[in-house]
Amino acid sequence: MLEKRPGELVSANHYNHVQIALKRLGQEIKLSIPRLKHLDLILQKDAWIVVDRVLHDLPIVSWADFEVTKRDNLYKPIRCELRLYHYAAHKIMAHTLNAMELMLGESLSALDTD
Repeated sequence: MLEKRPGELVSANHYNHVQIALKRLGQEIKLSIPRLKHLDLILQKDAWIVVDRVLHDLPIVSWADFEVTKRDNLYKPIRCELRLYHYAAHKIMAHTLNAMELMLGESLSALDTD
């Protein structure tokens, strides 16, 4: 690991959306990130991990240790630990979270139409 950043924030919208998706779609969700063809995003209750599929799922970046035990609202950002495993990890983070939102929304919508 190159760097750990405790106390980073993820939006409540991202966190809430992932938790809903995990409850409805399964305990682990693996998404291929558009425009980053060899990277996958693995969503679990306690961690979100971007891995390089070509390099045997070598981690690139992860969000982990979400501080939700004393959470008393659904709208404030969630503190977590950001772990960077690759020198250019910061360049894909925003794209990854935006793509995650779109793909989870599509998957959940498909469930509602069935």
